[in-house]
Amino acid sequence: MAELWDVAVIGGGAAGLLAASRAAERGRRTLLLEKNARPGVKILMSGGTRCNITHDTDNRGIVQGFGPPGKFLHSALAALSVRQTIELFESEGVATKVEETGKIFPVSDKAADVLAALLRRLQRGGATLALSEPVLELRRSEAGLSLTTPGRTLLARRVVLTTGGQSYPGSGTTGDGYRFARALGHTIVPPRPALAPLTVNLPWVAELRGITIPDVTLRVLDGNQVLANRRGSLLFAHFGLSGPVALDVSRVVSGAERPEALTLEIDLLPGMKEAELDEHLRREALASGKKLLVGILPEALPRRLGEMLLTQAKLPLDRKAAGLTKGERTLLVQSMKRLRLPVKGTLGFQRAEVTAGGVALAEVDSRTMQSKLVPELYLAGEVLDLDGPIGGYNFQAAFSTGWLAGESV
Repeated sequence: MAELWDVAVIGGGAAGLLAASRAAERGRRTLLLEKNARPGVKILMSGGTRCNITHDTDNRGIVQGFGPPGKFLHSALAALSVRQTIELFESEGVATKVEETGKIFPVSDKAADVLAALLRRLQRGGATLALSEPVLELRRSEAGLSLTTPGRTLLARRVVLTTGGQSYPGSGTTGDGYRFARALGHTIVPPRPALAPLTVNLPWVAELRGITIPDVTLRVLDGNQVLANRRGSLLFAHFGLSGPVALDVSRVVSGAERPEALTLEIDLLPGMKEAELDEHLRREALASGKKLLVGILPEALPRRLGEMLLTQAKLPLDRKAAGLTKGERTLLVQSMKRLRLPVKGTLGFQRAEVTAGGVALAEVDSRTMQSKLVPELYLAGEVLDLDGPIGGYNFQAAFSTGWLAGESV
């Protein structure tokens, strides 16, 4: 006869660990099933192995970060707020810090400390953790839901699905949850990469690899229509663009029917108006005519980038600043304020930090995380059609929805 559990949680990531901990703390006989040999693989990889736990904002700020779908998170954040999340980790000995960007990290800069805290809580709560045990099938039965793994069949009165999305498939997130949810009648919004680096169809961009510009504005254009607009740090790479602003607009690129029809427009100097920049060039050309033209460009631009901008404006690199014409100034201003790059696409799920798409939110009760179609099923974390910007928003959503699911089962 199959073992019967009060609660089975499928997937030992951020949402699953908190869901299982909370359910067990509430006296539920709880089993957490993880396909990998260790839990929390994506936690360990995140934030450059530092783990950006959450963002320095209030609950409303998290909701707004997700755009219109963010309202789905109201109840989850009421159950576990940003402040309570920080307190949860600090109570487990993980001191936190706020960086200039608003990102909140452990003071130790070690994602392993975040995972260790979650595992301590799981163990203390009394949940059972089963590693290297993937769920192969999930179906309804008379006792609740039946789970088949390679070595056994289990029964659970309630199941929490926290399998993640499809980003970083090497960490085990290969879309299993979509298959389970679809088999039980749920609609799956087609998954696509989000928070992924952008690929660009211009060879000279690769020559700038390694250059970081701390403050730019990046827009995604479809003709004259602005599809996305973000300000922050940008990194040039051999394949195209990375850094927070590139990652933040990538969901728009991956969601386009023809990404290659889109254009990226970069304002390399968002703190200066075009007229100010033109006047800067005019004044510097008069005052420092013997300097090379690249030498009078604003200091915020690295020299290699400045030289590339001159080349794109068809101005020779050995050109002196003296005699800079109004037409040449206009070309330079445009290249700095409206640098346009043709899009190729993104680096896909292999390099995406999160997944856009997933189980349709309309089919999940946001007050409890319970499926509206299968009363025994609860869903939390990235398996849902919910993705936010870079900066800890997605972890907060995973922690809060996981906690609420654990509170509800």
